[in-house]
Amino acid sequence: MLVVGSGGREHALVSVIAASPHCLEVHAAPGNPGIALVGKCHPVKVDDIDGQVALAQELGVDLVVVGPEVPLVLGLADRLRDAGIAVFGPSAAAAQVEGSKAFTKELLEAAGVDTAKAFAVTTLAEARDAIAALGGRCVVKADGLAAGKGVIICDDAAEAEQAAQDLLAGALGDAGTTLVIEERMEGPELSVLALCNAEAAVPLPSARDYKRIGEGGTGPNTGGMGAISPAPGVSDEEAQHIVDTVHKPILRELLKRGISFSGCLYAGLMLTATGPRVLEFNVRFGDPETEAVLPRLGEDLLPFLLACANGTLQDGTLRTIPGAAVTVVLASRGYPASSESGTPISGVAEAGRQRDVAVFHAGTAIGGGQLVTAGGRVLAVTARGADGDAAKVAAYEAAAQIAFDGMQLRADIGSDSQG
Repeated sequence: MLVVGSGGREHALVSVIAASPHCLEVHAAPGNPGIALVGKCHPVKVDDIDGQVALAQELGVDLVVVGPEVPLVLGLADRLRDAGIAVFGPSAAAAQVEGSKAFTKELLEAAGVDTAKAFAVTTLAEARDAIAALGGRCVVKADGLAAGKGVIICDDAAEAEQAAQDLLAGALGDAGTTLVIEERMEGPELSVLALCNAEAAVPLPSARDYKRIGEGGTGPNTGGMGAISPAPGVSDEEAQHIVDTVHKPILRELLKRGISFSGCLYAGLMLTATGPRVLEFNVRFGDPETEAVLPRLGEDLLPFLLACANGTLQDGTLRTIPGAAVTVVLASRGYPASSESGTPISGVAEAGRQRDVAVFHAGTAIGGGQLVTAGGRVLAVTARGADGDAAKVAAYEAAAQIAFDGMQLRADIGSDSQG
């Protein structure tokens, strides 16, 4: 098996794949120091499509699992399939569900799936009209991929216009050439991931992630500062209902357009007073939701990944371990505006030795013979417990074993605090 990527999500995927009795060996490209303890890492960048295909061919792998969105949007899954290599991940055409928010809004409308009212704009004048139509209090989104940083939640028209102006001026490069400006919905957030192939969909346990840097859901958005699974108050039956009413209509609408989705379809939703409404879609495992969800699986994930890749997936369910899991992200100083690299890290092994705890590497490297920081989100500490409260206590006890200069973490992951 070959897992493409280098973050906490990929470390979690490698861990569950390596534990499968069906897996003889697991590789990662480029991987990270945590993954290197489980499988073999290869220095091929995620966006080096030719290099990833060549590596898969050289290794003679039976399955490639693509973690990040960028290589999917660039067509890695298409290239691998053309080379006769089984791959878990959607085609470039299907990856536009994440690659373009404007495309997804149109898709949601065509499929009849409830979502926020929105306008796609390309000029500041159009943006001002859209902001005014929504009453000023709105959400400004970069249309393209922005590593989780292209969503600005605005309290008034002045803030929204400034966000639109910054994005259109190139604050996030080409990702902000087109903007989606949408109504601001209220309520707790929910993530439901499903393994999909054509019209079949198998839900994973629900989750809630915490996107903002500050406690209580304050400060700028990040790639995610933690997660809890299941999402508080969301039963497995409710997660299945969401897959039936959100994921499956999208799969059917894509098929109408000649696009067969194969991979993980992630729905980010808000539980409003009128029911679940879609915030966004991703076309891969979420991060850090994956680090909270996969440790709760009570059966082998690998056959399901293979079934997606081979086109044999059928509707069904995955057994889960009772209780809950909480993931706490440890970030470097300055994140999300900046990050620090090369800072020594201690206590990872000690934290990982605690019962029902896993420490996933997200932004680490080996420098001077020791583990050091190498990015914004550095580690993801996950603990299982009998319920959310027990999992939260265990996760923070484990996180307290880890230290590096400038370390940031939220103290309210797993609580009812939003953001």
